[in-house]
This record gives sequence, structure tokens and C-alpha cells, in this order.
Amino acid sequence: MPPTQEQVTAGQAVYTPRMLGLYDLIVLGVSNRFIWKCPTATLLNLYNRNVSSNHLDVGVGTGYYLDRCRYPSDQPQVALLDLNQNCLRAAASRIARYQPTCYEGNVLEPLTLENRKFDSIGLNYVLHCLPGSMQDKLVAVRHLSELIAPGGVLFGATLLSGGVARSWTARRLMGFYNRKQIFTNDNDDLSTLENGLSSIFDSCDIEVVGCAALMRGFKSL
Repeated sequence: MPPTQEQVTAGQAVYTPRMLGLYDLIVLGVSNRFIWKCPTATLLNLYNRNVSSNHLDVGVGTGYYLDRCRYPSDQPQVALLDLNQNCLRAAASRIARYQPTCYEGNVLEPLTLENRKFDSIGLNYVLHCLPGSMQDKLVAVRHLSELIAPGGVLFGATLLSGGVARSWTARRLMGFYNRKQIFTNDNDDLSTLENGLSSIFDSCDIEVVGCAALMRGFKSL
């Protein structure tokens, strides 16, 4: 059975303005390095290697990576997609110098975004917050793949429970987040993610860092 709207909403409801004010410190400053064992600098480098001047970011958080990454041009076209208006406002304000376009939407549903195509799409720390099985979540990846221009790339990271090394602390914190429905990744595993990406993209690669899978999917010219 596909995830319900209530389940979809639960995964992003935690991102209140107050929580977003603490996000960079808690998640980017502490959890990434010390719990998930995937430092924020590693994820920023993923952006630096793959972001284009025609970019869509999905599940935008505070806009940290969009603010810090190196674009190929001084005036990139940046679009933001999120179900949470708090996140859209925070990220748009942070990168206001790029005059981003904001879209409110659910990636588990078909997307059009004014029929735009993008040379890069960032999907960072989104999949582990989506409800359902990994197969359900890959529906979102398939929807986003339809927005990629020829020669473009979808990239990002997700936290996994299977097929990766997790410390006792990581297992405990993931368990807590799953009980609170902030995460739904108890059954997310590396092999299902790899097989799913291979079925969607012309080519793909995954690098495991700590309990995070750094992924890229490419669309041929």
C-alpha cells in the first residue's frame, strides 16, 4: 500500500522554524561527523563535484549546501522543492542572492515544475525521511529523473540501516527517529538502493561513507 498523506507529512513536520535554527549545529555539526560518520565536508564536496548552473534542490533543509557550494557560474539558476514551507523560506532567504524559484510539492507524486528540466538535482538526506519501503521511495527518484536534462545528474545521500556499518549510537538514534516518524529507514538497505538506481538511470554509482550512501544517477545525452 502506498504511503498515506499523513505518513508523508510526518517525515517533514519536525522542521519548524525553531528546529531549523538548530539544524546546522545538531545535524551538520554533530550528527554527521560523530554519529553517522559522514562529515558535512564530505557532503559539501559531493555538491561541489556535481552541482550545475541549472540546479534543482529537493528537501532543502536550511540551504546550507546551496549557500556554501561552488557553482560553475556566478549566476546559477537555482530552484527549490520541498513539502515544508518553513524549509523553503529558510533556504530561499539564505541564498536570496541567487533569486531561487520555490516549488512546494510531494516527490512521491508526479512532478511537472512548469515543465522545466535541470542539469543537476540534489536529493540530500531526503529518502530516509520518506515513508514506506525503499521501493516506495524509489518512486520519488523516478519522478525526479524525469526532470533531468540529457547529460544531467541526480546526486545526494541517504542514511541506511542495512549493508552499511552503524555504531551503537547510530543504531540507537535511528531507532529513536524511526519511532518518532522523523525517519522511516529501518528496512532501507544498500543493495535495494543500488538495484533501484540501476533500473532508473543510464548509469549510477554509490559510495558508502559511514552509514550514508552517497549516490549519483546519470542521464545520457
